[in-house]
Amino acid sequence: MAEVLILYYSRFGNVAAMASQVARGVESVSGCRARLRTVPAVSAETEASQPDVPESGPPYASLDDLKECDGLALGSPTRFGNMAAALKYFLDGSGALWASGSLIGKPAAVFTSTASLHGGQESTLLSMMLPLLHHGMLVLGLPYSEPEMTTTRSGGTPYGASHVAGPDSAVPLTEEEKKLCLALGKRLAQTAVSLKANGSK
Repeated sequence: MAEVLILYYSRFGNVAAMASQVARGVESVSGCRARLRTVPAVSAETEASQPDVPESGPPYASLDDLKECDGLALGSPTRFGNMAAALKYFLDGSGALWASGSLIGKPAAVFTSTASLHGGQESTLLSMMLPLLHHGMLVLGLPYSEPEMTTTRSGGTPYGASHVAGPDSAVPLTEEEKKLCLALGKRLAQTAVSLKANGSK
């Protein structure tokens, strides 16, 4: 059984909703299951001020979650065209996995949510790919064979799934955005299963 880690940070619930759709796509593939994990917010006081277990939702990720996964979907809201500090902080602590080559050859994909249509979706997705490339991961996007890629008037990019949440972050995922999240999860899972069956990392 291949396992895909869906690792995300969500402030208003939009990235969490996307993560659920990506997980559905992962689990639509025979021989693959999803492991949902999040990261705590960065605290201006001390790390110790964050509870060890979140009040709701999936558990906080550990480096073991990264090490054990057969594939990775990384999700974050945009922060000035970049990933959120909470997710970057977690990835910044993965140096030991980089040194050991634990993630080399594993497939990965990214997804994001923004308040506005031109709020930095593509630059955020690209910024999220950088540490994955440094880890030697195989980065996947969304091909234009997905029909929603050419019909969407909201989120959806070749770099990964995306969502336009509106200025109050209250706009739900559109049907096209949901389908593209599903497609991303499915493509990632199919790749993870294929690589694992062929004895790749």
